[in-house]
Amino acid sequence: MNWRSTIRFSRNHDTLDVGPARRTLRRSAAVLFLALALGCARKEPAQQTGVGTEAPAGEAGTLGSAAPAFSLPDLDGKTVSLADFKGKVVILDFWATWCPPCRAEVPDFVRLQSKYRDKGLAVVGLSMDAGGVKDVRPFAEEFNVNYTMLIAKDETASAYGGIVGIPTTFVLDRQGRIVKKFVGKTEMKTFEETIQPLLGPAS
Repeated sequence: MNWRSTIRFSRNHDTLDVGPARRTLRRSAAVLFLALALGCARKEPAQQTGVGTEAPAGEAGTLGSAAPAFSLPDLDGKTVSLADFKGKVVILDFWATWCPPCRAEVPDFVRLQSKYRDKGLAVVGLSMDAGGVKDVRPFAEEFNVNYTMLIAKDETASAYGGIVGIPTTFVLDRQGRIVKKFVGKTEMKTFEETIQPLLGPAS
């Protein structure tokens, strides 16, 4: 079973077959609220912290460890590597177009990229869409995405410890170390509070 088959969004949640329509509507609203608040198939704590802590050797995607390298195609078919962002603070987001909490975060990532690009921030989206570019390109155009979007592979998810819920977002320092991990929708303010010390004092 690969990582795509392990990720299930709450859209597959059973609705009531009987009872008043109001109860069904109420239940659907509750499912949507939980999806937006918690993410798609969230199975981990909302965040892990521990800037500067050392991760045990051999544990992929853990805090304090070097972010696993990758080389993946962008929406134009060009190969982009993690090494291309050397020296930058990186927000690395595992996401999919079919996941509402993932979609909800994209405008914030657009704003963060615009605001902090000149200070050394690079936002990188790693799409987990089975349809690849044909799914992601229309979305990127619709939302005027101004940051790098790549098409992830099974090996990419495995290298980062396995992705069991999305959005899953890693923050990397300028040395390429993982300093924070968020699972589920995360507020822009939280990302800003995380990246600002890594970017250095405002000029």
